[in-house]
Amino acid sequence: MGIRAIALHLLLSLWIGQSALADDLSALARLDPAASRVVDDGAGIAIDLAISQAVPYRAFLLADPPRLVADFSVVEFGPSRPASLDRSARVTSLGWGPIREGWSRLVAGLDGPYRIASAEERVGETGEAEIRLRLAPEAADRFAANTRSGVPEVARWALPEPVAVEAPKRRQTGAEPLVVVLDPGHGGIDPGAEAGEVVEAELMLGFARELAEVLRRGGMEVALTREEDVFVPLETRISVARAAGADVFLSLHADALAEGEATGATVYLLADAASDNASAQLAERHDRADLLAGVDLAGQDDMVAAVMMEMARIETRPRADRLAGALVTAIKASGGRMHRHPIQEAAFSVLKSPDIPSILLEVGFLSSEADRRRLADPVWRAGFQEAILAALRAWAVADAAEARLIRQ
Repeated sequence: MGIRAIALHLLLSLWIGQSALADDLSALARLDPAASRVVDDGAGIAIDLAISQAVPYRAFLLADPPRLVADFSVVEFGPSRPASLDRSARVTSLGWGPIREGWSRLVAGLDGPYRIASAEERVGETGEAEIRLRLAPEAADRFAANTRSGVPEVARWALPEPVAVEAPKRRQTGAEPLVVVLDPGHGGIDPGAEAGEVVEAELMLGFARELAEVLRRGGMEVALTREEDVFVPLETRISVARAAGADVFLSLHADALAEGEATGATVYLLADAASDNASAQLAERHDRADLLAGVDLAGQDDMVAAVMMEMARIETRPRADRLAGALVTAIKASGGRMHRHPIQEAAFSVLKSPDIPSILLEVGFLSSEADRRRLADPVWRAGFQEAILAALRAWAVADAAEARLIRQ
């Protein structure tokens, strides 16, 4: 079964499961007031709570004023009021309800000091349960000593509150500046391609800095995955883009081919496998950074994560396709030289962010003498960078228009 088929199968399963979950999210235990009671039991008090299924619970006593507290994870008390239960005259007040995420509470005010003589949960053959609490009179001094420590801690109760997570960044609609993350390829222990004294990592860092200024003057927000000649793992580059709230991720390279000839700019999109031998060679070269770092994350996604990422890519991939087309159109219009196959696909790890339109741009090839001359020319670089700005502007307008239609 292909990954898209698996994704659709998962969605269908989840959808079908909703009706079951709707009943099951009756998975919360529910109180049956008609079968529950709070009554006198000799000199003490009997509390019997009939619930639809067994739940973890705790019961303890507090002083000033004397009261019994019972916490449940979780009992849904429903619309019934505490007054609907048979009430012992020794219970001065009774209240219940939710108190925090995942917990509900019952509080019974008492007419004097008591101790919990017994507490048990009985489970019936069909899964229903009954929580039975028995309170017996207690001497005042012993009651005070036993309640002095206050609310007891239990492992489930002491779990930390869920961490507040920022809402995911939504698609750009043109209301805010476009956020572009530039990724100067290679760096540090991975210098990339070399031709004489020209080193790809250094060349692309300088190009990215110049491009960043052009884009900022054009009203865009820009971040770089590296600001100096340092090694940055491929996975970290994607993390930088996500932390920056990137609308676009653009990885910049100027590679070299050991065999054959290639010249001009090339736009690469992500593919499961390289589209040709040259692309396969480039993918291996670009991805060697993680091999140098001793980390290879390939194939480590579990099935659910892979399905969810593929579902995100279903929306993101057409947006990246349109960005690739806009780049080719703008570069050609500026007079820039393009490869004879200007848009190609390759299995570049750096393009694998499922939710950010990502492009790898080979600005040129260091194995081409003509490309090296162009890359060394500041006038040519400035024109090429203006073309990238024009492409991003054109793409952003169309992408925002689509996003606004989707939200309506």
